[in-house]
Amino acid sequence: MSDTSARDPARDNARDGAISIAAISSERIQPDDNVWTRRLVLFLRIMAVLAILKGLYHWAQVTGFIGSEDEAFENQPTAWQAATVYFAVIELVAAVGLWLATPWGAVVWLTTVVSMAVIELMFPAIYGGSLLVVAGEALMLAAYLALAWMAARERPP
Repeated sequence: MSDTSARDPARDNARDGAISIAAISSERIQPDDNVWTRRLVLFLRIMAVLAILKGLYHWAQVTGFIGSEDEAFENQPTAWQAATVYFAVIELVAAVGLWLATPWGAVVWLTTVVSMAVIELMFPAIYGGSLLVVAGEALMLAAYLALAWMAARERPP
């Protein structure tokens, strides 16, 4: 004598080749509430890769891997040397913080962006005063602020 009330309907449906309603409803894809946060993290990772490349470029200048003998680090003015060493260190530190998406990483990265813009605008003798570099830094800063603002709106206080 078998008890039919103790039978599992999901198992019976699976045995018969039918999909259970419970399995469909539990596996339903929920809408992602953190779209802007994911976009912000992706942006930070892209900026981390750029920061690594910029930091390695500055280290290549310091160590002499790039440039001719006339452009060697020791032949450059002291202001250029100081700025190059500063960016060689701070870009790589910012890259680590950006990749980890930490608040201090964003602060260090913002420091590098503002520092480069100030050097290009206020001290054109150091790196040449390229307005294209300043525009690029301003564009990255604006993108970061917009993404951070949209990500903050996703999370209720």
